[in-house]
Amino acid sequence: MTQPKLEVVLSPAEFAALNQRDLSQAVCVVFDILRATTSMITALANGAEAIIPVAEIPEAVALRQKNPNLLLAGEREGLRIRADLTGSIDFDLGNSPREFTAEKVSGRTIVMTTTNGTRALRACAGARMILVSSFLNLRATTNWLLERKPPHLILVCSGTHEEPALEDILAAGAMCEKIWSNYAGGQVSDAAELARRIYPLMQNDLVDAMKSSRNGRRLLANPELREDVRLCMQRETIPFAAMLMPGGAVRKLD
Repeated sequence: MTQPKLEVVLSPAEFAALNQRDLSQAVCVVFDILRATTSMITALANGAEAIIPVAEIPEAVALRQKNPNLLLAGEREGLRIRADLTGSIDFDLGNSPREFTAEKVSGRTIVMTTTNGTRALRACAGARMILVSSFLNLRATTNWLLERKPPHLILVCSGTHEEPALEDILAAGAMCEKIWSNYAGGQVSDAAELARRIYPLMQNDLVDAMKSSRNGRRLLANPELREDVRLCMQRETIPFAAMLMPGGAVRKLD
């Protein structure tokens, strides 16, 4: 019997190697806590039909030209994409989960491009399944995994530029802690062990922990974005898991 295998990808520097591996039997879970996957989960909770992640701005604009009903969302350097970057139009939404209200997104399909979150999803392209998670729906995602017990699980941290991001590692650590009994006797990567041991050190006040995070400090220093940190650190407020479907759209799992 094959031993269960648990890995954590800590930074985007590992994405190229991940993309070259045979992931056909692996389930990947992608975290971009500040803020892409939190915004995706919030949008779905508020009635969005689906989110289509794309890597580049021209790709998003081209999809909008084909289908004017699509909403465009995303950021570069943390700020909403404007006409000076697209050459034509402002995006409808940025990357703040507070923007994805039911009034704006209910029943709509959203095309999203962010600096790192969409890169992480692309890096997992060959996986058997790709889940999109956040602190908001971490318990629901964990319950989905505990029910199905995937023999090879990879938790993917989107990071910042090419570096690890503390908030993503904390989310991966929280998930490792919850599923540990299924994998502890198998092949567990050092990165998974590292994430699992870091989370308990900061779990009592995740918002305060973000003062030690590069992304957290950047958002906390911006009065317009400061409230995103508190929202993104809320735990287990959304009761569903979400998956990147074979057709390329993220949808909620009932």
